[in-house]
Amino acid sequence: MLAGDLYIADDPEIEKAQRRAVRLAAEYEREFVRDPAAARPILAELLGELGEDANIRPPLYVDYGTHLTVGAGTFANCNLTALDVAPITVGRDCQIGPNVQLLTPTHPLEPKPRREKWEAAQPIVIADNVWLGGGAIVLPGVTIGENSVIGAGSVVTKDVPENVLALGNPARVIRSL
Repeated sequence: MLAGDLYIADDPEIEKAQRRAVRLAAEYEREFVRDPAAARPILAELLGELGEDANIRPPLYVDYGTHLTVGAGTFANCNLTALDVAPITVGRDCQIGPNVQLLTPTHPLEPKPRREKWEAAQPIVIADNVWLGGGAIVLPGVTIGENSVIGAGSVVTKDVPENVLALGNPARVIRSL
């Protein structure tokens, strides 16, 4: 799975790990409403790594959580969906708008293996100081370079270099920053 190999999506061990993630995400959301500082240890337990002063507003949706790394000083607004079948690395000091989707899973184009529930995944890397505008979608295998900005509602289908503004569907580099 993490290596990009095909796997069966409803494997019992996979389902167990996903239930853990759903439980912890729900606990995090409940506690965050009451006391954000007290909720942080729950978030740290859910994620693979949570940097100092990183802040993720609930609700947060993950497949596993353990394959999601969030750097120090990063802020993610509500409704972040990070399907971390493969590793998702978010750098330091990033800004993630509401309703952003980071999607590592892939599915076969052929009907038979898709019907049999085969899946694979490719990692996503978001470098330091990246801003993902609200509703942006980052697809499997994409790397976004340091200091870049992705416009709201953009669909990022391929790598984005550092220090650029990219937007649209599919996202295209508009200018250097």
